[in-house]
Amino acid sequence: QVQLEESGGGLVQPGGSLRLSCVGSGDISGYVIGWHRQAAGQERETDGFITYSGHTHLYPSAKDRFDISRDVAKRTVYLEMNNLKPETTAVYYCKLRDSHSWGRGTQVTVSE
Repeated sequence: QVQLEESGGGLVQPGGSLRLSCVGSGDISGYVIGWHRQAAGQERETDGFITYSGHTHLYPSAKDRFDISRDVAKRTVYLEMNNLKPETTAVYYCKLRDSHSWGRGTQVTVSE
């Protein structure tokens, strides 16, 4: 099973944009991969996922400002985040839908 690693987090001002990357250890085209976030003291929630065929589904909390895409040749799934707000500060994770294994995630902090 392919292993995933997140990167691209950082400090961004409100209203700014950020693109997170999720790189696979092997071919990602055969997997459904989701993006999730967990804010301090809160439960983990799902932003969306991308399917085997490259179709994406964004959950309501992410639908207006986030987008998910992938580059199979680079073994990478992206989470594009726009118009960021302080309440989207969290650790962001990518995960195979059919796996129970979580990576270390990447911290996104939205602040002045």
